[in-house]
Amino acid sequence: MRGKRELAIYVDSSASAIVKRYIEELGSNVVRELYLKAYSGGLPIIQRMECWGLGAFDRAKVIGRVDEETYITVRRRFLLETRRMARLRSLRVVPLRMGILVEGWKLIEKYHIYEADAIQLASAKYVNASQFLTGDKQLHEVATEEKLNSVYLR
Repeated sequence: MRGKRELAIYVDSSASAIVKRYIEELGSNVVRELYLKAYSGGLPIIQRMECWGLGAFDRAKVIGRVDEETYITVRRRFLLETRRMARLRSLRVVPLRMGILVEGWKLIEKYHIYEADAIQLASAKYVNASQFLTGDKQLHEVATEEKLNSVYLR
């Protein structure tokens, strides 16, 4: 880990945590409150972006959680909000660095988790996030084992 714990929340964008921001389900209220704090300047949000946020919405469409029209609306809102929050400095996007990649490989071998999940955890550890939010139970358990202050959104 890198020094002092950063007062920021890491939102897992590869699982359902980011989906809960745009699609009402169990745990959405926690994510909604987090975004309100971020917009008021109270607490920045950290994410690893790449295509994982969109991938989570696409997955929701494929498994029938949302229809095509909802998917298009959610996708648009996600992209617009991501740009807006980045401009407001309420969102910090973590670039993929070699140290994060190496840590991710170690997590894959240790816990046998998906590559995207390993990169999410390694990124949260890299920035020393004060909290890690996820809707994935296995990822929550690994995050807790890795000494991240993980919140399971179920």
